[in-house]
Amino acid sequence: MSGSTATSTVEAIALGNFDGMHLGHRALFSELGSRGTIGVIEHYRATLTPHIYRARFAEHPLCFYDLDLLRDLSPRSFVEKLKHDFPALSKIVVGSDFRFGSDRSGDTASLAKLFGGEVRVVEEVSLDGEPVHSRTIRTLIEAGDVSKAGRMLGHPYETWGRVVAGQGIGSRELVPTLNATFGRFLLPKAGVYRTSSCIGGVCHDSVTFLGHRHTADGAFAVETHLLGEPPAGPVRELSIRWLGFIRQNRRFGSFAELRAQIARDIEVARER
Repeated sequence: MSGSTATSTVEAIALGNFDGMHLGHRALFSELGSRGTIGVIEHYRATLTPHIYRARFAEHPLCFYDLDLLRDLSPRSFVEKLKHDFPALSKIVVGSDFRFGSDRSGDTASLAKLFGGEVRVVEEVSLDGEPVHSRTIRTLIEAGDVSKAGRMLGHPYETWGRVVAGQGIGSRELVPTLNATFGRFLLPKAGVYRTSSCIGGVCHDSVTFLGHRHTADGAFAVETHLLGEPPAGPVRELSIRWLGFIRQNRRFGSFAELRAQIARDIEVARER
């Protein structure tokens, strides 16, 4: 286990992978109280809020368990570990589909029996009649529906990345952009998006292109154009909040055609 939580004072823990920190997860967190912690069972496939990025959307402290170190524990050994790690623990909060222990053999009923304290089972949360799950949100993002994904998350989908040097084509022929890479974060489908690009704690309205630059060099890129005054000095890191899909990626016959389309994209982003 890793994290900064003072484990001796923790009285409640919410357990899960919590990729995305979405509305369903928040329903669990609301049951924790002032002496609660979020227990992230990390399987390193998280792509919406990898590892510590979950803390961006948490009001409670986080602690992390490596799934590889837990997967062979029996349900009883798992509960005993929780009691050892959190000696004041009196409440466990889980979703209705929570499974634990070797071969996922433990369920909410066996958790209540083994723990002996309070086990609060929170039913799944739905939005417009559709259950909210991380896998559903990933599917929406991959389809470019970042607006609905954001509603399920309860916050705009956001990716954090490192700014990298581009070829300068945008500044010379089109509009100035910041090029970035985003590591483990799931990226939306190729296209142009209305976004908010945050640099040094300040967020700027922006238009972001994602995909292969068919009209230029064919390379894959994520390029964001800030609307308004750019920040002074070099930019090394930024985050992008994906707010809405504008159009598909496509090839243009010339830079002049692409430049005209970018101007229309910017107008669409400003109007929304």
